[in-house]
Amino acid sequence: MAIVSDAPKGGFRPSMLIYDTRYRSMTIQIAVLVMVMAGAAWLVDNTVRNLQTLGKDFSFGFLWARAGYDINQTLIPYTNDSTHGRALFVGLINTILVSVMGCVAATVIGVLVGILRLSRNWLVARIMTGYVETFRNVPLLLWIFVIYAIFTEITPTPNQFRVTEQMIAEGKAPEATMKVFDSIAITNRGTFVPMPEVSRSLGSFEVLGIPISLNVIAFLVAVAIAVFAFRAIEKGAARVQEATGARPVTWWKSLLALLVPPVGLLVALGFHFSYPELAGFNFKGGVLVSNALMALWLALSLYTAAFIAEIVRAGIMAISKGQTEAAYALGLRPGRTMRLVILPQALRVIIPPLISQFLNLTKNSSLAIAVSYMDLRGTLGGITLNQTGRELECILLMMLIYLALSLMISGAMNLYNNAVKLKER
Repeated sequence: MAIVSDAPKGGFRPSMLIYDTRYRSMTIQIAVLVMVMAGAAWLVDNTVRNLQTLGKDFSFGFLWARAGYDINQTLIPYTNDSTHGRALFVGLINTILVSVMGCVAATVIGVLVGILRLSRNWLVARIMTGYVETFRNVPLLLWIFVIYAIFTEITPTPNQFRVTEQMIAEGKAPEATMKVFDSIAITNRGTFVPMPEVSRSLGSFEVLGIPISLNVIAFLVAVAIAVFAFRAIEKGAARVQEATGARPVTWWKSLLALLVPPVGLLVALGFHFSYPELAGFNFKGGVLVSNALMALWLALSLYTAAFIAEIVRAGIMAISKGQTEAAYALGLRPGRTMRLVILPQALRVIIPPLISQFLNLTKNSSLAIAVSYMDLRGTLGGITLNQTGRELECILLMMLIYLALSLMISGAMNLYNNAVKLKER
C-alpha cells in the first residue's frame, strides 16, 4: 500500500508566485497595488504638466484673498471684504444647515407616510401611495423649481400686508395676513419668522473669528442635564418594576426632569421673541429665511421622504404578523403596538438603507445653485472658482469636504445601527 508523505521541500521558484496558493494571493495584491500607484503617478504627472502648459501652479493661497461678493443667507458674520476661506466656511455651514433640516423633516414625514401606507383605511393608503409615486418619479431639480416658483410668484408682496387708516375706517381687511398668531410673514421676498432673544445674556467669545454664544452652550448643558435626569428616573422605575412587578407612577417626575432645567434657564435669561413688523416697504425684525432655502429644504425633504416611506413600509412588513397578534392578545392598542413592538424591531431593517438616503440628501443639496442658495457648491464651487480660476483646487476641496461629511453621517448612523441591532448571545 502506498503511503503519501509530506511534499518535498524544494527551493523557491518564480513560478510558485503564480501556481502556489501560498504566494498567489500576495502576488495578485502586489500587482494591483503597483498598477494603482502607477495610475495615480501618471495622473499627477499629467496634471502637473497641463498646469505648467497653462502657466498655473497648484496652490490654496487664494483662500486668504478678498472674496468681494455677498452671500444672502449667513449664520456667521460675513461681508464682501471677507476672504474666500470665510466664504467657503459660510457655504459649508449653509450646506450643513439644509442637510440637517432636510434629514429631520424627511425622516418624520417618511415614517408617517410609511406607516399610513399600511393603513386599513383605503382612502388614506391610496393618498399616501399617490404621494410616494408622484415625488419619487419626478426629478428632484423639477421639484425645487416648482416649490421656488410657488414661493416667489404666488406668495404676497410685503405691501399687501399693509393696513391703512382708510382700510380701518372702511372695515376692510388687508390682502394678506401673517400666520401663526401674527408671528410669521410669508412673502415673495422671503419668510420672516420670530427671532429668539434674551434680556440677560451671558455673553459670547470667538473661536477663529466665529462668535460662540454662552447662552447656547448653557442651554445645551441644561438639556443634557434634563435628559440625564429623565433617564435616571426611567432606570429607577425599571428596577422597581423588576423587583416588585409593579411599575411606579413617574410620568410627572419625568416631565419635571425634562422641563425644569431648560425652562428655568430660559426664564433666568429673560428669553423672549422679537417679531417681524412691516416698516416701510418691507418687514423689519425677526429672522429672514430666504425663499431659496425654504424651496430647497421642502423639496429635499418631500422627495427623500418618499423613499424613506418605502424603506419604513418594507421594514414593518418584514416583522412577523405574530408579533402584532401577540401584542393585541396582551391588550395593547394598535398605536402602542406599532410604537413599542413593531417599530423597534423594524429599525434593524430600516437603518442600513436609511443611511444611504441621508447621504443622498446631503449630496443632493448641491442642487441649491439652481435657486441661488449659497451653499458650498455656490460659494467654493461657484463664485470663488470663477473669480480665482483655481478650478482644480476648488473641485478637490469640494470633493474632500463632501467626502468628510458623508463619512461623518455614515459613522454616526452606523453607531446608532449597532445600538439597535439584534444582540446575539
